[in-house]
Amino acid sequence: MTPGLALFYGGMTRSKSVLNMMMMSFGAIGVVSLLWVFYGYSIAFGEDIGGITGDLSLAGLRGMLESINAGGIPDLLFAGFQLMFAVITVALISGAIADRAKFGPWLIFAGLWATLVYFPVAHWVWGGGWIFEMGVLDFAGGTAVHINAGAAALALALVLGKRVGWPKDKFKPHNLPMVLLGAGLLWFGWFGFNAGSAGAANGTAAISLINTQVATAAAVLGWIVVEWLRDGKPTTLGAASGAVAGLVGITPACAYLEPLGAIALGLIAGAVCAAAVGLKYKLKYDDSLDVVAVHMVGGIIGSLLIGFLAVEVIAGEGNAGLLYGGGIALLGKQALGVVAVMVYSFVVAYIIGFAIEKTIGFRVSAEAEVEGIDNAEHAESAYEFTSTGGGFASIVGKPTSAAPTASTEPAEPAAPATEKVAG
Repeated sequence: MTPGLALFYGGMTRSKSVLNMMMMSFGAIGVVSLLWVFYGYSIAFGEDIGGITGDLSLAGLRGMLESINAGGIPDLLFAGFQLMFAVITVALISGAIADRAKFGPWLIFAGLWATLVYFPVAHWVWGGGWIFEMGVLDFAGGTAVHINAGAAALALALVLGKRVGWPKDKFKPHNLPMVLLGAGLLWFGWFGFNAGSAGAANGTAAISLINTQVATAAAVLGWIVVEWLRDGKPTTLGAASGAVAGLVGITPACAYLEPLGAIALGLIAGAVCAAAVGLKYKLKYDDSLDVVAVHMVGGIIGSLLIGFLAVEVIAGEGNAGLLYGGGIALLGKQALGVVAVMVYSFVVAYIIGFAIEKTIGFRVSAEAEVEGIDNAEHAESAYEFTSTGGGFASIVGKPTSAAPTASTEPAEPAAPATEKVAG
């Protein structure tokens, strides 16, 4: 899923920023994977300490080899599965700071935020912490993954500030087929994300899988209908974004709703997230790839709608939503879980990002941003915009008197139209 996210985010950026954007996802894979083994899994799923964190008894994943041949799901398999959640949660944040973040400081932020925020919050939600004990329902990551990442993304967008030229200049995606490919990989991978969280091929996995599919399909339609009414045209970017919004929304709720409820949730998530994209222009924060509008808003929608749409027969006794005969208690619990994770993640992410910016610097220079962050940070470019000369004659293989002669001198790079936009 994280390489799929890299394609999704990479296609949405400008051609001179795509490598940096994709590297931020791959960098998250590297940093978080190692920290998870060192101590992250233990903090998230070790013995509870006061409802806040796990102990370090599982640091290094030691003491888990005995379960490999014991039958059932080995502890190491569960640890590996949960690692995927940790990795993609960190990677999601990067979309908010596309085009302007230094790669080294990003890796430092990724490690610190995973340590101080993701690992403890995963314990709160799934590892026996206080949110879990309170009875908040989050099957596959509405709070722990999407609200968590979305709140941190908003904090970093505020710390790093606006891109050069934003919002006056248009920052259009440079490769929409790449965006669609990334969205498709995410959609496919999400079945493992949601249905896999059942830990078995059982009824819970079945309802999670079908709900994931229909909610996402409904969200695609919800998003493009909003576009159609607002802008007059449905777009491929809107369809891809709607799919991700639906996947986000159904994540916490997939095992607790009937399919009709999942469709309703998807329609709401797609339409509301499409409308929420405009918030950054009204509130004047530059969230480059709409992480806040899709992941934070989508996560909030999915988590809160459990309080309205949960079906007791699958959500558990006493967990019926308001529209299915339940009381307001479940909705209240869901709201408290949402607010707690959102506030904690935002505050800690802002402090970490601010400290990095004021010490080693988090944002690239304006010159590097305008000329291309790929070259400035990685000494590479995704595409070689050069000409070998020869014009039409070089294509048909018949030199003419007008055709230039071959030269050993390197050709001057031809500036692509997409690179002539200021900023």
